Amino acid sequence: MEIPDSINVQVQNNLLKVKGPQGEVERKLSPLINVNVNGKEISVNGKSKALINTTEAHLRNMFKGVKEGFKVRLKLIFAHFPITIEVKGKDITIKNFLGEKQSRKTKLVGVTKLEVKQKEQEVTISGPDKDAVGATIANLRAAMRIKDKDPRVFQDGVYIIS
Repeated sequence: MEIPDSINVQVQNNLLKVKGPQGEVERKLSPLINVNVNGKEISVNGKSKALINTTEAHLRNMFKGVKEGFKVRLKLIFAHFPITIEVKGKDITIKNFLGEKQSRKTKLVGVTKLEVKQKEQEVTISGPDKDAVGATIANLRAAMRIKDKDPRVFQDGVYIIS
């Protein structure tokens, strides 16, 4: 694989570090494969073809993340009670979900950023690590899960729009 311009790759003890204009991403690699960096070329070797292809896919995602970043837009949907989301450091607080007095809490994963546009009821989650962005979305959706009610009727929550 070729390393794109403006991206720096380091491998130390099965820890892969990729730096670029959008940030830095680290990933622990399987001990069953070897990753070698030679100038602007990176090679992945091992016995398992599946593990090699998986590692190459992770590398492509890391290159894209540190070069362009990953961004996902979510829409807050509610029927009656307006949902409010606040971010303080790594903590996300969801207030007034289904009119509940108690606020729901969850966490940001990795170096992701969460922006809330309350007027448009839109949430944007972005960051250089695709896994961290996806895990943050999963945490947010899990925190807004409705239990013991019919999901066809109670459709309040957060939904991915792009």
